[in-house]
Amino acid sequence: MNILNGGVGQTIKVNGKTLSYFAGNNYLGLANDPTLVNNAVDALKKYGVNFAASRQTTGTADIHLELEKTLAEFKAKQDAVVFASGYMGNKILLHVLREKYDSIFVDSMAHSSITDGIPRDVSTVEYYKHTNPNHLEQLLKSSSKKRPLIITDGVFALTGEIAPVDQIYSLAQKYGALLAVDDAHATGVLGENGRGTPEHFHLDSAPGLFQSETMSKAIGSYGGFISGSKDLIENIRKKSTFYGASTALPPPIVAAGLSSVKQIMSRPELRIQVMENTRILRKGIEELAFSTTKGITPIIPLYFSEKQTANALSQCLEENGIVAPAVDYPVKTSQFIVRITVSSTHTEEQIHHLLHTLKEWREKI
Repeated sequence: MNILNGGVGQTIKVNGKTLSYFAGNNYLGLANDPTLVNNAVDALKKYGVNFAASRQTTGTADIHLELEKTLAEFKAKQDAVVFASGYMGNKILLHVLREKYDSIFVDSMAHSSITDGIPRDVSTVEYYKHTNPNHLEQLLKSSSKKRPLIITDGVFALTGEIAPVDQIYSLAQKYGALLAVDDAHATGVLGENGRGTPEHFHLDSAPGLFQSETMSKAIGSYGGFISGSKDLIENIRKKSTFYGASTALPPPIVAAGLSSVKQIMSRPELRIQVMENTRILRKGIEELAFSTTKGITPIIPLYFSEKQTANALSQCLEENGIVAPAVDYPVKTSQFIVRITVSSTHTEEQIHHLLHTLKEWREKI
């Protein structure tokens, strides 16, 4: 575990040393953006640290409503609702849709927020092989339940793979299923407007397709949100005990999220730059013949068969001024991973230094 001595950006300070930061989920570099920081400070001065109440009592402020309106505009939906934790988004969504399904089909490498969010009273939960629509269809065909719900990550946190949402949605239509997508690692990154995997697959307004999302990754703030129809959002406000009973998001967090979403809508160059940085780094890693995934997302895993090898590479990188951790969460895999993530703020010099260090390490072993 790295103990930070400052904020996260293209670099971080750890134990008094400044290191290039190729970790975390700050894909658009907004977590330390001066505009976000200034807006958060202004909100802190105006509202204080905490509203100290739930949204349904005295915890809703004008900035909460402005953030929800702006998120709905960003997502091109009728309405949006924010809540205290992105991790809880899948639980909230599966709860509010509960009357519409009686079985759940889950990707076998789904994030723990998905598996933790499955209601206890769902008796049929089946796991299909990772990103495998053919196996999913076999399970749907053999199921005796008539109202299925399929749920998957949009972009997988460890591997950076994009779920085949287009194929999964076709199966959902064929078998009368709802489809829920956890787009925590896609929002702000994928799609022409950064709206995530549905937009990436031209399914942005597809009926029966729902997203849970977070403001803690590309958006650079904190908290979860769901956007959709007026009916869906109103049902969340009425039925979700987590939304109703948890303390409202603090003013600085709301202000930062609002500022960030506005920037994401007005500055498409942020997405363009993270994709270009990703392309350069992926190309270099492939030329070095590391085992990794194909794709376009800024999550680039390096796979190893032994834990000590992954740890040794991570340590080598840190000794050369680069943070890229060896990880095995939020899901366990059969391989060991050094997870590299790219930001729009990384410089060409940082990327080339990382590639040079990887090359030297590769040659030594």
